[in-house]
Amino acid sequence: MRKSLPSWLIVVVIIEVLPMFVFPVLAMFVPSAVPGLSGGEKFAFAASIYSARNLAVGIALLVALWLKNEAMLFILILVRLLTDLMDYPTLLFLGDVSRVYVVTSIFFFLYYIPALVALWYLWRRVIRHGSTD
Repeated sequence: MRKSLPSWLIVVVIIEVLPMFVFPVLAMFVPSAVPGLSGGEKFAFAASIYSARNLAVGIALLVALWLKNEAMLFILILVRLLTDLMDYPTLLFLGDVSRVYVVTSIFFFLYYIPALVALWYLWRRVIRHGSTD
């Protein structure tokens, strides 16, 4: 029998995954729509790397969610958090961000805080039950 995941955790994973599909598709097909990638040819490689990274982690997160594998979810949410910690200052530095407070609010309230809460919950579950459940 598969264990169930709390609905709030599923919502957090979906919030974490959505931008991992939306922005890479934009980066591949409309790079000028993604802040920091509007530099033309010289940013094509960066857009490809950004897209590949986000799509790979996004697909892996969906697989972990489908498998209800708490250890895998922990690792992938941690990877997502670490990439977001790098993406935020990069976006502020390279992007054309006119409303810094909006971008900051999005990163903190939609990415950082939910990820930290999910990591805390999953860490406790993985340590208590092990990763083989």
